Amino acid sequence: MNFSAVPPAQGLYDPAFEHDSCGVAFVADAKGRRSHQIIAHGLTAVHNMEHRGAAGAEVNSGDGAGILFQVPDRFLREVVVDFPLPDADPDGQLAYAVGLVFLPANDDGEAAARDLIDEVVAQEQGQVLGWRQPPVDSSMLGPTALGVLPRVRQIFLTFSDSAGNLRSGLPLERMAFVARKRIERISAERDCGVYFPSLSSRTIVYKGMLTTDQLPAVVFRRPDRSAYGQRHRPGAQPVLHEHVPVVAARASVPDHRPQRRDQHHPGQPELDAGPRGVACHAGH
Repeated sequence: MNFSAVPPAQGLYDPAFEHDSCGVAFVADAKGRRSHQIIAHGLTAVHNMEHRGAAGAEVNSGDGAGILFQVPDRFLREVVVDFPLPDADPDGQLAYAVGLVFLPANDDGEAAARDLIDEVVAQEQGQVLGWRQPPVDSSMLGPTALGVLPRVRQIFLTFSDSAGNLRSGLPLERMAFVARKRIERISAERDCGVYFPSLSSRTIVYKGMLTTDQLPAVVFRRPDRSAYGQRHRPGAQPVLHEHVPVVAARASVPDHRPQRRDQHHPGQPELDAGPRGVACHAGH
């Protein structure tokens, strides 16, 4: 991967020995009510797990931090203006999948990566509705994190059945899972540098090689621990209203940190490799 810093096996080092010592938390509304405050509580939780994450010699290059929550349909319909998103099915399940994608950090590489995604999605009877560039502020990242920073994009997909009807619910999740896995496998074969932190109609992941306190500022572009758009008034930015965010802070062994991890478990916010375990297990 062109945004990976993991070296090959050499001497006493073997990348197979890398492991993690991470912190994970979640916040939930017992009645399933969506609110912006739940997102803010999730970001506060990841802030409180600073001891579970780690940084190297550069205090502004973290092991990784991220947040997973339900696809914010209302929010996305406000911010996606270049193409329409399909209506939900009669049961309220979304008829589109949205993914966070890491792409190569150069024009030719990104173009080749997008061509690969278009190719595989079409083979799976899917359609790429369009792309969105989420707001990312990298000004506070350290040299190590910046050195492997990918282009962060969001992609919106639909999949149809044999009758031409849009899939939703579990059938859509299955198609999105197959497409993501095929894209990542072919990308590895062709060295295209495509990685999906998430691709789903149910959940979305925001993540990066960040410290816990960089997550809201870099990903949500706010200096405090609340998601952007907190002051919702006419002319203000749209607000995320979701429930049950899952947050994580990563510390891993040894001191090599890619912006992706192969040990990805679908539906969980796997986060980036990190350095700290060379000296100790963070948080112990």
